Amino acid sequence: MFPRRRIQRAASGTVRLRLPEQEQELLRGVCAEVRFLLDDNPDDPDLHRLFPPGHADPERAAEYQLLVRQELLDGRARALATVERTADRTTLDADEANAWLTALNNARLVLGTRLGVTEELDLARIAANDPRERELGVYAYLTWLQEQLIEALAGDA
Repeated sequence: MFPRRRIQRAASGTVRLRLPEQEQELLRGVCAEVRFLLDDNPDDPDLHRLFPPGHADPERAAEYQLLVRQELLDGRARALATVERTADRTTLDADEANAWLTALNNARLVLGTRLGVTEELDLARIAANDPRERELGVYAYLTWLQEQLIEALAGDA
């Protein structure tokens, strides 16, 4: 579906990026959109999967959210800012690569929620006239990058 790999493990242990400028801009835009939701509309239903309930009991789940929500928000914002700041780089250190993993996963969760993505979705079978075609393409791209990053990071294992 996509051309050559964009993310690989370098012999030095760093993660090597080969992102064309268009892809760098796409990533910055996706991260900015998720950050906007987190900052300006934290109750947006598209963010639901970023803050799963910590307990089945609604009262305990609310207590859990009070305890951890700000920390989760801060961590997600830092990860998104790292991607925005480093999208044009050719290498990432371990901390930056882990931030990328967090940001890519969060962006996929938000976009997947918005699009109603389920395990049954076959991206190869999306019709050209599907109104979600572009956003599903972005979702597929983020998934592709995330897989490459996981493989690169697993190179140490």
